[in-house]
Amino acid sequence: MPLNSMTGFARGAGAAVGHTWNLEIKSVNNKGLDVRMRFPSFLDGFDLEAKKIVGQHLTRGSVFVSLSVEAEDNDGAFVVNEDRLKTLLSVAGKYANEDGINPASLDGLLAIKGVVDLASKELSEDERKVLEKELRVSLVETLEELKASRADEGARMAEFLEAQMDEIERLKDSVKAMSGDRVIAMNERFKTQLEKLTGADKPISEERLAQEIAVIAVKADIQEEIDRLESHIDEARALLKESKPVGRRLDFLCQEFNRETNTLCSKSGDAKLTKVGIDLKTVIDQFREQIQNIE
Repeated sequence: MPLNSMTGFARGAGAAVGHTWNLEIKSVNNKGLDVRMRFPSFLDGFDLEAKKIVGQHLTRGSVFVSLSVEAEDNDGAFVVNEDRLKTLLSVAGKYANEDGINPASLDGLLAIKGVVDLASKELSEDERKVLEKELRVSLVETLEELKASRADEGARMAEFLEAQMDEIERLKDSVKAMSGDRVIAMNERFKTQLEKLTGADKPISEERLAQEIAVIAVKADIQEEIDRLESHIDEARALLKESKPVGRRLDFLCQEFNRETNTLCSKSGDAKLTKVGIDLKTVIDQFREQIQNIE
């Protein structure tokens, strides 16, 4: 599937050296690649390696990786962080007599995060190496699932983007059909305006009239904008079929689409052409909104 979304979710799990783990990865859109990790403290340093692995598989998106690891044979023992508990007791005692403040209870203080932790089995150096090796495998597998999720979403978006591109091309064809009659219409309108001003059948010579109309026609010519729109449409369709990340290039192309459409509207001088130009801008904005989530 050629297009990849930046939105996705994947979950993995595994077990090794007496430990089990759960791994979750989710991603949303971002201009670049922003990876954030939440790993157990005893795996300090492994998160940096994991971040590099993510960078090898993804190019854009805000990616959140959450890993929890527990010992299978944990005896249920708890460890109290007595320094932190003493600090909390001191603060609680300081404000014990303040109006509107209920006295602190021991069970309430013990429930505060970081005061009590479940004791973890100490890993030997060899066990840690084995665990990290298996975690790497699990991380890669989960990233592959995430990429598949992003690809599925990208395939659904591709259908919608192709439909929007069809609409942009239809509106471009409408503009092209109108452009052929513009010089004739301008000629007649210019003559009518002159007659209203002077009341004469031929207020100026035909040669002068042709010169004036030629000047106006050059200023109002939209063929160049039509040609550029056609070129942009061809390029956009080609990008939608690419297998590599194209989100940034499509975003830049939308700026070019808007540039040509704004020029069309500024040169219009015709209510029908202006309406088509506004419709074009609307579809282009919708197209650009969707591609913000394309990798």
